[in-house]
Amino acid sequence: MKNWYEGPLAAFDTETTGVDVETDRIVSAALVVQDAPGTRPRVSRWLVNPGVPVPEGATAVHGLTDDHLRRNGRWPAPVMHEIADELRGQARAGRPLVVMNAPFDLTLLDRELRRHRASSLGRWFESTPLLVLDPRVLDKHLDRYRKGRRTLTDLCAHYGVPLDDAHDAGADALAAMEVVRAVGRRFASRLERLSPAELHTLQAVWHAAQARGLQTWFARNGSEEVVDPAWPMRPEARAVQEGAA
Repeated sequence: MKNWYEGPLAAFDTETTGVDVETDRIVSAALVVQDAPGTRPRVSRWLVNPGVPVPEGATAVHGLTDDHLRRNGRWPAPVMHEIADELRGQARAGRPLVVMNAPFDLTLLDRELRRHRASSLGRWFESTPLLVLDPRVLDKHLDRYRKGRRTLTDLCAHYGVPLDDAHDAGADALAAMEVVRAVGRRFASRLERLSPAELHTLQAVWHAAQARGLQTWFARNGSEEVVDPAWPMRPEARAVQEGAA
């Protein structure tokens, strides 16, 4: 039987108006599905007219302008429904979903569903759980003492994965998938006996520990930045506030 990293995988990525998961919007998204390493991937793409201005800084990253999105993008409500339905389809097919820095992309999608569909991402996975593989969490746990940044570009360079057309959602999703396969091969002795479901649970624990470590580092250096330990998705801000009340 093939190890999970040599089998079918899906990968998801978004491009956005910014980096605040509570207020920023998705402007493009892609889902890449590959049945085995080296086989031709199937790519689904979405272009979104977010209904709000796209800051120049965001356009400088992904190249998507207000004018282009107004002319070619679709309204968010049907797009978010389609994306969530496609992700649920991957879960039902038993394909793990690769998401680089999952709490960012999945939380953004959840907030967009709440904003435009009066729904939530969790509702789509009540019967079949979403199994996420996050190359950032995996790499940081398995090679924790390696110095340097761990962006997708950095991970691709470290694992020898080509990254053409960076900050295109489809290209980034495919590269993240290849990084996860490379991580699986490099650390096969530690990963091959774990199922994607077991890894999903472990990554939540690993990410929380990584967040605590980063929070300690920030405090030691006088930064007030807060690191959220939740993975693969952050809880709704309102729910957190009510729980603390």
